[in-house]
Amino acid sequence: MKIYTKTGDKGTTRLVDGTTVDKFNPRVEAYGCVDELNSIIGWTLSEAQTISPQMSLIEEALTPVQSDLFVIGSLLATADPEIMLKLPQLDLDRIEALERHIDQLTAELPALKNFILPGGHELASRLHIARTVCRQAERRCSEIQKAEQVYENCLIFLNRLSDLLFTQARWVNLKLGSKEIVWKSNARG
Repeated sequence: MKIYTKTGDKGTTRLVDGTTVDKFNPRVEAYGCVDELNSIIGWTLSEAQTISPQMSLIEEALTPVQSDLFVIGSLLATADPEIMLKLPQLDLDRIEALERHIDQLTAELPALKNFILPGGHELASRLHIARTVCRQAERRCSEIQKAEQVYENCLIFLNRLSDLLFTQARWVNLKLGSKEIVWKSNARG
């Protein structure tokens, strides 16, 4: 099988159900954002694996997320409801798993009383980038959900995932000794 199909040479692409749409179609934008997020999470995991064993909590949470994002992407790439039902679905247990990870990490963190600036350790910075791309994917997915009302679990998952990524970034900075920088509204520079 060749990797190139030439079907996109004129600015269109084929969805999972065989429908041809423009590459700027909101559905394509949505699953493209999910794919971008998945790649950034892979990049983030590669950094986590080079650090201390205590970063295994990050790997434990994010490794299955990559498969979850493939499920979400395939659902978003399907306009036909009958075909969608035949695809793997996002299990609500996966949302609960994200919540458990958030709670586990939050228990070790100081209370958040101010906005913080993204940054700190390299791994935390990658987690912040993943969080912002996750929010972008969530916005694109919500656009599709508004029209079709079938992506509620995908939206909930992405919302919870962005919370997890934020919490992980804070936890990594705490564990690796990188200070959180509090946002100051009057800072100029």
